[in-house]
Amino acid sequence: MIRSLLIPNRGEIACRIIRTARAMGIRTVAVYSDADANALHVRQADEAVHIGPSPARESYLVGDKIIAAAKATGAEAIHPGYGFLSENAAFAQAVMDAGLIWVGPNPSSITAMGLKDAAKKLMADAGVPVTPGYLGEDQSPDRLRSEADAIGYPVLIKAVAGGGGKGMRRVDRTEDFADALLSCQREAASSFGDDRVLIEKYILSPRHIEVQVFGDTHGNIVHLFERDCSLQRRHQKVIEEAPAPGMDEATREAICAAAVRAARAVDYVGAGTIEFIADASDGLRADRIWFMEMNTRLQVEHPVTEEITGVDLVEWQFRVASGEPLPKRQDELSINGWAIEARLYAEDPAKGFLPSPGRVDRLLFDYRARVESGVEEGDRVTSFYDPMIAKVICHGSSREEARAQLLHWLDSSFVGPLHTNKGFLHACLTLDAFAKGQVDTGLIERAGDALTAAPEPSPLALAAAGDRFRRDWLDEGDWDQRAFHEGMFGFRLNAQPRLSVDLFAEGKGYEVTATQQKRSTGLCSDRERDGTIVVTEHGHSHFFTLTPPVAAGAGGASDGSILSPMPGRIVSVDVAEGQAVAKGQKLLVLEAMKMEQALTAPFDGMVADLKAVAGAQVAEGVTLVRVEKAG
Repeated sequence: MIRSLLIPNRGEIACRIIRTARAMGIRTVAVYSDADANALHVRQADEAVHIGPSPARESYLVGDKIIAAAKATGAEAIHPGYGFLSENAAFAQAVMDAGLIWVGPNPSSITAMGLKDAAKKLMADAGVPVTPGYLGEDQSPDRLRSEADAIGYPVLIKAVAGGGGKGMRRVDRTEDFADALLSCQREAASSFGDDRVLIEKYILSPRHIEVQVFGDTHGNIVHLFERDCSLQRRHQKVIEEAPAPGMDEATREAICAAAVRAARAVDYVGAGTIEFIADASDGLRADRIWFMEMNTRLQVEHPVTEEITGVDLVEWQFRVASGEPLPKRQDELSINGWAIEARLYAEDPAKGFLPSPGRVDRLLFDYRARVESGVEEGDRVTSFYDPMIAKVICHGSSREEARAQLLHWLDSSFVGPLHTNKGFLHACLTLDAFAKGQVDTGLIERAGDALTAAPEPSPLALAAAGDRFRRDWLDEGDWDQRAFHEGMFGFRLNAQPRLSVDLFAEGKGYEVTATQQKRSTGLCSDRERDGTIVVTEHGHSHFFTLTPPVAAGAGGASDGSILSPMPGRIVSVDVAEGQAVAKGQKLLVLEAMKMEQALTAPFDGMVADLKAVAGAQVAEGVTLVRVEKAG
């Protein structure tokens, strides 16, 4: 068995690997960049090694530094987690050439499945059904567009070396193909160093179904059933569950058997996931499910499989990498109940899911659910990496029980002062279609702004804010007199003691009444260090203050000044100084926290002051461009 392990990763997945390693008596070594010097995974590991500056390309993506750190600390093995170098065949080979154990599949398997076009040809030869599309070598724009025209719109442009929702664009008309292709190629080159693409038929009622497979060095391969990852936003998974709603035994047997055939075709060893796309317009059917790609690593959503099977997949990875056979045969694996996972991010759905980096001053989690996190109270969510705060996994005897538990967790947990997608997750879980298991990848897009709009606080939330204010700020024994003397609140003689105070939330003012009698509203409330009162309702956090919000200054979009909404890198500048622009026209693209965001003109006008330069790093709040209003 492996005795010591280096983890070239960060965040929740590094902490997840450390937990199982510790339980198995394996010594762990963490690596960290400048930004992660005090990160949770560094604090939890037995030893930690600094590997470079904050940008991942100068630290977590530098294989030579990682191998040198393993050698220097006496680590026997390397477990890459997911992301970063986890599916880099050259790095895997370099680890093995250095005499270290690679906790993952053979480099040849990674290579075979790493390029989507080659993988699809390989799967077709293995008898695994694949979606119609173009996988050719000719990458000229004219050829790609002609192939898309022949397949018939809508089509999906996908990066050959893509993954994680990056390098994908849906195109509905031939007129839009050229711009979508250019954007996809640019993102693919930036994310994967490879701008080649393939074209696929876009399925109009798609379900994203994936199968967990596992192989060992003794020729054994099993599946651990399916997961449904259909609830997505811009090809990014939002909520995952296992098993898949509406999956009958015949279809399950067919899709899982196809997944095992796919794994055998590349002599697969370790944990992997075969991803399928299903046309669910007539329910799940075996003849309407096609291979998409294989992820040759542990998936973000692996905990839902662990919850329904009782298997620790990381432990299996360690045992297989140590040369042991799989701990269980196929007939020893079964499904027990239902599990649902939600990804909690530091982002603001009401502002286009803009990342919300910063210090986590308050973190209140309900640990009756399984919470996988790389963040504790006092830590920072940095702008250099993915803004995930935690994964929350709830398991129940039925899908409805698991869904109800997850809704309860969202209502009873709090992260502040960062904005999070907690309210968005709550809204998704309460969609009628989701509750009925009628999910496809377009559900969130169809639901529209209803999922992201910041709701007004209800009377119940206002009462909770008032009561929390009284409890935290006023002396329990003499609060009326204190309030009167300070001149802060209304005071009435010959009446029930009460407070009447103006609080502000989401830019609006509310008169809030608090009584001396304690009340229980059933809502989670908290007070932050700056005195802000936070009340959570339906997953959404309302931030109440005693003072009205400060009006936007000259730097706001009202005067045409476009500010950097977050620290990041300018990917492209699409206008020139003196150019006329229309309202909504793209001015430039900013990349931060692995996301691209287009900044657009607030009104018709002319570019008067262009400060943005492609490739430059910018801080938050910096003026990038100013548009003068027409007329």
